[in-house]
Amino acid sequence: MPTPNISAIKHPSMTTTTANISFPNPKPSSFLSSKPNHFPFTLINYQKRPLHITNTLADYPSKPTDPITIPQPFISRFAPDQPRKGADILVEALEREGVTDVFAYPGGASMEIHQALTRSNVIRNVLPRHEQGGVFAAEGYARASGRTGVCIATSGPGATNLVSGLADALLDSIPIVAITGQVPRRMIGTDAFQETPIVEVTRSITKHNYLVLDVEDIPRVVREAFFLANSGRPGPVLIDVPKDVQQQLVVPNWNAPIKLTGYVSRLPKLPEMNHLEQIVRFISESKKPVLYVGGGCLNSSEELRRFVELTGIPVASTLMGLGAYPGSDDLSLQMLGMHGTVYANYAVDSADLLLAFGVRFDDRVTGKIEAFASRSKIVHIDIDPAEIGKNKQPHVSICADVRSALEGINRLLEQGRNLKLDFSEWREELDEQKKMYPLSFKTFGEAIPPQYAIKLLDELTEGKAIISTGVGQHQMWAAQWYKYNRPRQWLTSSGLGAMGFGLPAAVGASVANPDSIVVDIDGDGSFLMNVQELAVLRVENLPIKIMILNNQHLGMVVQWEDRFYKANRAHTYLGNPLKESEIYPNWLKIAEGFDIPAARVTRKSELKEAMQKMLETPGPYLLDVIVPHQEHVLPMIPSGGAFKDVITEGDGRSTY
Repeated sequence: MPTPNISAIKHPSMTTTTANISFPNPKPSSFLSSKPNHFPFTLINYQKRPLHITNTLADYPSKPTDPITIPQPFISRFAPDQPRKGADILVEALEREGVTDVFAYPGGASMEIHQALTRSNVIRNVLPRHEQGGVFAAEGYARASGRTGVCIATSGPGATNLVSGLADALLDSIPIVAITGQVPRRMIGTDAFQETPIVEVTRSITKHNYLVLDVEDIPRVVREAFFLANSGRPGPVLIDVPKDVQQQLVVPNWNAPIKLTGYVSRLPKLPEMNHLEQIVRFISESKKPVLYVGGGCLNSSEELRRFVELTGIPVASTLMGLGAYPGSDDLSLQMLGMHGTVYANYAVDSADLLLAFGVRFDDRVTGKIEAFASRSKIVHIDIDPAEIGKNKQPHVSICADVRSALEGINRLLEQGRNLKLDFSEWREELDEQKKMYPLSFKTFGEAIPPQYAIKLLDELTEGKAIISTGVGQHQMWAAQWYKYNRPRQWLTSSGLGAMGFGLPAAVGASVANPDSIVVDIDGDGSFLMNVQELAVLRVENLPIKIMILNNQHLGMVVQWEDRFYKANRAHTYLGNPLKESEIYPNWLKIAEGFDIPAARVTRKSELKEAMQKMLETPGPYLLDVIVPHQEHVLPMIPSGGAFKDVITEGDGRSTY
């Protein structure tokens, strides 16, 4: 039988390799025991938690680690020597990885997998109503929990419907495993019914992918997929399984060696002590340092808070990094970038030291790259070597997990008895900027400002809700006006900007956190793109609250039309042109069709009561909040602009 066709991995540090690593099972305590000195990392409780990797270099001081929990041996529902279908092996392999929830939509080429799922007592399938809803839900699950999200689709159009979600997960570094059915092996390449070469289609938007051509490879491939999705810079992995492989009978070998030695050897090591000492020296010499933190800091929130406590350095966050440091803290500058606060962008523009942790210098953050942090020494720490120096050349760079780097820096700071850091003058300067240029909005009679709606939601939920969004103006307002005080509280499509993300992501978040308040703040345009997922809310009785900021327009594009195209409307009105005085579509009737309670509010004075009812109603609820389409997201630095170009005034009621 041919070996699986494995695509190249995205980054230079992630190339396909062929050496063997032994994964004995079911005794996790003997994991990699055959070559104890060959791989400098430790794997912890791989059946129950995301794979966590830490280096163990003897000459590097380390704080005591959490005790290793030894999972119970996996108990299969099959006898050890009992042949079973490839689909049953696939489902059991997922169970062995600790998977309890999947988002799978059936079709002809994936029927065997769904039949196998009905035989599992461990895995629950939350049935999406569209494959894109399934992959976005898997992302929401991963973003909100830190665990790997899993989605399953059939071949052909089912598989291609996953593409946007895979691209989104790659750009935002989200660990998901997508499994697709494929036509039988003998039909591959014949243009068979519902055949698409999904491995080739997704080659550049996955961290890695597989076409499984031998049923005996399934245990190894699944284990590799979860390891790849979680280790290094996380990302999506796709497994394509032909239908005849799913039907093939075999006795699985759960001890099959994986083949990722080259990848493992390229995983970042612990940072060198002299680099950490140089960073501390830079901090001690600076007068105006600022932290620029991104999604790479979400798993090191505790260490980041300790670093800020030790140094007193103010924190500016990217869209992905919101929640890594408490947004309500005095040292938080909130979000920087195109729609960031004036004081966050001022801090970066004026700083003499930029500490860029877990970020990639995205164009929506930097604007004109030459002008970004032009007065600063730059320290860049990131786990992905491809990001170091890609857009902005740093003075000091460390390719490592941000957590390990922060742990090392914090120890040096704690031990530095003669180190006296005082940035009070710098903080006072930034406090003045906060007073001069606060986030603000105007009120016009009883019209509901969208910013006010989000601010009120923050107050009524005490800042504790998990928030998902679509993409557009409402997304930026949600980033500005809701204060995220913990990681994994903020779920949004940042890099790809995929409309339709909010509702299915909320589904995944609610499945992962059934006791949490989950609110989808959405726009009428974004919400319509995956409105079918309302069925999942009702059928699963998920207590998701939906707040639509309904302006009847494609708001962000309208804002750009106002600013840069003389307000010429080019297909951005989403209502019914024949009945402009009516709200279209009627979300209340749509919600009624899905058996979901809903209400509409048009007056500011009635919003608080309506929002309280939404939050107090058990189960799902939809609140249609009518807002003016003339509102603009401010501040705004035009694309390709610099801090000096920031716009702080105006809206669609003015002419430009």
